[in-house]
Amino acid sequence: MPQWQGSGVARARELSKGAGLLAGTVPAGRHLVAEVPDERAPLRNGVEGLETLTAIAASARACLAEAGDDLVVTAGGDCGVELEPVAAASARYGDSLAVVWFDAHGDLNTPEASPSHAFHGMVLRTLVGEGPKELLPARPLRPEQVVLAGGRVLDDSEREFVERSGMRHVLPAQAVDAVAETGATSVYVHIDLDVLDPGAFASLSYPEPDGITPDELLAAVQALTARFTLVGLGITEYQPENEQDQQTLRTLVPQLLGVS
Repeated sequence: MPQWQGSGVARARELSKGAGLLAGTVPAGRHLVAEVPDERAPLRNGVEGLETLTAIAASARACLAEAGDDLVVTAGGDCGVELEPVAAASARYGDSLAVVWFDAHGDLNTPEASPSHAFHGMVLRTLVGEGPKELLPARPLRPEQVVLAGGRVLDDSEREFVERSGMRHVLPAQAVDAVAETGATSVYVHIDLDVLDPGAFASLSYPEPDGITPDELLAAVQALTARFTLVGLGITEYQPENEQDQQTLRTLVPQLLGVS
């Protein structure tokens, strides 16, 4: 999903190129490409590009319908690409699902509270049922089904929501225990590459210090998939900077899926 319209960064369009390169690292029986235009509709109802994002979401649903029961790996694009894959997993697995959100940020803003009005900072809040009505899932997640792993830059309103909602907020290495506490048997893994430290991986659209290494991310995901059934995985926010990072992904992504 080469979607960039949910991003608030100046070089957002480069996420389209990143999505294509990232998809090329995924060992897959087939690749499905969501239709994404090269423009963004104006701000509406507190969300930049809302009409464009609504159209892209419809394209994503069509891809998911074509994929059927296959394991879907979503290559973004900005974090907003996770809206429909996670919503589909929620509809299919219900309360047996946990979503682990590996991300430097919370993505828990609302249209009213967001300083940027960029949807990539609202997508998780939308998935738990609080967001633009045009993008709300049919079956929202309960906050207790979500584990924030590696989040280190949350707005005050996001922290307040986490504290009052019961959403778990842990270090990546603590994700397995946090999912076990939910009672879930299946897991959807979201990876915003900015969970990584920019000193170890530079191709980030929104880098933040004090992240983890690719090896630490791999260990955390492998621990999850060893104990819970992986029902979906998304990798987002790849803004290509150098060949070294691309090589890291060529090695890392198959390992995340357990096929290397």
